[in-house]
Amino acid sequence: MTKHLNPIFNLDQFERKPRFINGFYKRDILSVEQFSQEDLNYVFSRADEMMAMVEKWGTCDLLKGYTLACVFYEPSTRTSSSFIAAMERLGGKVIPITEGIQYSSVSKGESLIDSMITIEQYCDVIVLRHPQIGSSAMAAKHVNVPIINAGDGAGEHPTQALLDLFTIKNELGCINGLRVAMVGDLRYGRTVHSLTQLLSQYDVSLRFVSPDTLRLPMELMNMLIDKGIDVRESHKIEDVIETADVLYVTRIQKERFPDITQYEEVKNYFVVDEELLKRAKEKMIVMHPLPRISEIDYRVDKDPRAAYFRQVQNGLYIRMALLAAVLGQA
Repeated sequence: MTKHLNPIFNLDQFERKPRFINGFYKRDILSVEQFSQEDLNYVFSRADEMMAMVEKWGTCDLLKGYTLACVFYEPSTRTSSSFIAAMERLGGKVIPITEGIQYSSVSKGESLIDSMITIEQYCDVIVLRHPQIGSSAMAAKHVNVPIINAGDGAGEHPTQALLDLFTIKNELGCINGLRVAMVGDLRYGRTVHSLTQLLSQYDVSLRFVSPDTLRLPMELMNMLIDKGIDVRESHKIEDVIETADVLYVTRIQKERFPDITQYEEVKNYFVVDEELLKRAKEKMIVMHPLPRISEIDYRVDKDPRAAYFRQVQNGLYIRMALLAAVLGQA
């Protein structure tokens, strides 16, 4: 005769329900193309709330009982640590898979899809960085928890673009009417690609400064032209520094070059220093997605227009807002 045991838990007490059905609940964050201006305003409002919460209390229990898997197939400092900090400040738990993943299951021949389906069993949301363009979108087709794209090769970096736009808005008070100059690796720079697409929703002027070999991809340039955006290209920062409201500087990415000799030819092409900034507006900002190599002189850090470390801090608030939103808690 089978003995029936009393259950340890009343499972009704542990039922998790979304507080808000906000358009982001259980939604994958794969590309900036998903975001309308209404979506952006929503995320920025939640990020402002997260900023206020952190400044007043430091942490909360908004995501208590939820687990994030932070899966990075490429090295990362800021993105991985900010997602981990975001989840922990919201009271959630993190499975950090950020070191040695290429030497574990991948080295045994396991596919990305099998890895994601496996990791899905342990968590409520996955943040994924992978060197293959479209990897996050591919993974999202095979798992049932939200996937957040933390960078897919030379493709996109949507959360970086969101924090970049949030920084511009907070620093300068608006987005419409600004002149934004992007400098450096415009060909391989996924941060540039994603931010350019978001800015194309606004009334802005865009200036692209790069060597010929690192020009913005033609499909993005054609998109801007088709939208009627005021856009120009140049090879010199001096051509844009006096009129720029935002100087968005990127490093020349050695790891993206198929031929190392091409990298050597352009690695020190641009340097932003104190002398250059003497020609810039009093009210403007210098941004950088980091890490930097030599493209911004360290003495620039003391200039109040240097916004790149405030930009890093804003990444925490944006990622807190996104995690809470896709889990239905914001």
